[in-house]
Amino acid sequence: MEKVLLKGNEIIGEAAIRSGCKLFFGYPITPSTEVIEYLSANLPSQGGTVLQAEDEIGAINMCYGAACTGNRVLTASSSPGISLKQEGISYAAAVELPMVLVNVNRCGPGLGGLGPAQSDYFQSTKGGGHGDYRLIVLAPSKAQELYDYTMEAFDLADRYRNPVMVHTDGFLGQTMEPVVLKDRPEAPEVDQSWVVNGCKGREKRILASYSLTNEVGEENNLHWEKKYKEIEEKEQRWESFHTEDAEYLLVSFGTTGRICKSTVLNARKKGIKLGLIRPITLWPFPVKGIRPLVDQLKGIVTVELNTGQMIEDVKLAAECKVPIHLYRRQGGMLPTEDEILAYLEDIFQPDGSGEVHE
Repeated sequence: MEKVLLKGNEIIGEAAIRSGCKLFFGYPITPSTEVIEYLSANLPSQGGTVLQAEDEIGAINMCYGAACTGNRVLTASSSPGISLKQEGISYAAAVELPMVLVNVNRCGPGLGGLGPAQSDYFQSTKGGGHGDYRLIVLAPSKAQELYDYTMEAFDLADRYRNPVMVHTDGFLGQTMEPVVLKDRPEAPEVDQSWVVNGCKGREKRILASYSLTNEVGEENNLHWEKKYKEIEEKEQRWESFHTEDAEYLLVSFGTTGRICKSTVLNARKKGIKLGLIRPITLWPFPVKGIRPLVDQLKGIVTVELNTGQMIEDVKLAAECKVPIHLYRRQGGMLPTEDEILAYLEDIFQPDGSGEVHE
């Protein structure tokens, strides 16, 4: 175990190496490029392979083929690149291939800009490609979580035979912070009877997503639906910050979740009982962290780097029993803790009345 100073994207690369990842396929795109750069310099010496594909479509299909062999596989990109990977991601989910996907979000739409954003929330959590499928989505907010959640992503992918996304952004990816490089825990035992390897002496194995009949198609979808329900029940994760007596609640993830902690502390100094729920799993969304608080709350504000995407899941979690508002910045801009607090004070009256300004 050692403590080092690394850029966020480099931390992801180091965590992948220490997780036993042997194969990386990708294509450079700002602000994620340091992931492929770091792995190119360091993975081959650990017995792994890095290949820069001709484009993002080629990269995700290489991941598909490599994951069929049972090896741990990683790809990383930023928003437009992840968009190009969507068909391959849908295929991987259908075949139940464990792999880890990293999205270092930049602002859009289109090519957009290079600044941090959370505008890929829908794409990541609702199944950006075709069909009824889900990704497990982890949202780090600091250097240590980039390391820890990347490691965990590989274990979750193996456990559920499902692609897992590490959903970060340009701010986290480009920021240098100290990180403790923990030793990798023993990898859990997983069933690999599905793996496509040497076929001598056994029946053939075929990994394909095509359903030849509607009956088979429904049977497959019911199987996936059952798995996703199990994941929803077992894997919801969140951080609660000063929620025990909170009358007002912020809900935010990633970089803005980190900023919101300072907002909570500033509000508490002013006598405002403000708390924070920071989703760690964007899917499954941490309904269990929000719903028990609803009866004590007078209002909720979601803080997002988009036009309002996670707010839909917050409304569902709160069953619309409390006023829910959005504070957002876009185009690569980050909010300050004071801006968030000023917005909350403008929308609500945190003086005990709970009146809402519409």
